Amino acid sequence: MTTLITGGQVVSPSGALLADVLVDGETIAAVGAPGTLSGDETIDATGKYVLPGGIDAHTHMEMPFGGTHSVDSFSTGTTAAAWGGTTTIIDFAVQAKGTSLLSTLDKWHAKADGNCAIDYGFHMIVSDVNDQSLKEMEACVDGGVGSFKMFMAYPGVFYSTDGEILLAMQKAREIGATIMMHAENGIAIDQLAAQAFAAGKIDPVQHGLTRPPELEGEATSRAIQLAKVTGSPLYIVHLSASQALAAVAEARNDGQNVFAETCPQYLYLSIEDLAKPDFEGAKYVASPPLREKSHQADLWRGLRTNDLSVVSTDHCPFCFKDQKELGRGDFRAIPNGMPGVEHRMDLLHQGVVAGELTLGRWVETCSATPARMFGLYPKKGVIAAGSDADIVIYDPKATQTLSAETHHMNVDYSAYEGFEITGRVHTVLSRGRVVVSPSGFSGSTSHGKFLSRSLNQYLN
Repeated sequence: MTTLITGGQVVSPSGALLADVLVDGETIAAVGAPGTLSGDETIDATGKYVLPGGIDAHTHMEMPFGGTHSVDSFSTGTTAAAWGGTTTIIDFAVQAKGTSLLSTLDKWHAKADGNCAIDYGFHMIVSDVNDQSLKEMEACVDGGVGSFKMFMAYPGVFYSTDGEILLAMQKAREIGATIMMHAENGIAIDQLAAQAFAAGKIDPVQHGLTRPPELEGEATSRAIQLAKVTGSPLYIVHLSASQALAAVAEARNDGQNVFAETCPQYLYLSIEDLAKPDFEGAKYVASPPLREKSHQADLWRGLRTNDLSVVSTDHCPFCFKDQKELGRGDFRAIPNGMPGVEHRMDLLHQGVVAGELTLGRWVETCSATPARMFGLYPKKGVIAAGSDADIVIYDPKATQTLSAETHHMNVDYSAYEGFEITGRVHTVLSRGRVVVSPSGFSGSTSHGKFLSRSLNQYLN
């Protein structure tokens, strides 16, 4: 059976063009001028955008953290992603201290295999740098995992010293891999947090106040210098602060292979949310923290100038009840993370509505660039003959109100409760299969396949 998507505007990084799209099985067979193609079945996209499926390159399903774990399983999280127009996620396999990278990767394969509604890949979190893990990085690349996340934060858990980071970067340079960095000065932050607690300052807003933007800027600059010394590519995850963005922009202007992502929460939410009374601020605890609103204009500008290349979610949901509440009386014990995988495409389209981004840039930051950055292009990230038929039909005039009552993520609150959004997903195809339509979810949590990725396609 072939399916013809007709009447819509096909959106690419270069803009929108009226065109028909023919799907044959799991792939796109042709893209042609209106009226030039035919299929066995037809989907009418008149008045709507036809987009390449979204790629969320930063999610944490079933992630262990602080004595608990994120509440979205691969099944629930990928289903919610599909509802929001995301057809690929790249999740993180989390190495525990004293374990091997390859056994960790096997563990995450076991979690995800047969439990994903959409296609998925993995990054590897390296928390234990030693001779074995450095050797295993190459085997991970051979297994389709060519990106490795490290932390300058969370001493005693994920934290790596500058020396350990240098060793991993040297190995990444040797094998062509990309180092992803959580760039906050965790040593200094822990001191500030301990001082605040000792002074009786226990509310959730202290999470933000003890992780100042200067310490994100400093760590980002330090990571960039280590990458320069080693020649390693560097990808800064979840960038939230103007100071960090300035460091990335300078490095890119100098021709260094430095890339960065931001997340919707940093574009729309602020430390004012962290300061909500009656412990409500705990819902907004994530790291890096939400910043003063003054940072938001810089982040939007960074998306326009490509100093911020990708928008991901850092989806890591913990329920307010029983999980976030672990930090009542001590903000340091609040699990770090927020839900968002379902709303990324909508929130960034709201940036188009507001004039912050062009249509093309919306698709570029949410689909095309992450596909290239993480070795999936042109299989993913583009509507073109031969590409996977991961297609989103998007109604730019529909309206919706975001709410925990209507979202599909397995979490008891919405970080965007009451947000009124213009634009809504109408139909979603994952490898040619309609998984979301106006009649509801018709996919299967055994549909998604593991994606063995090639290396970063932007590297010089």
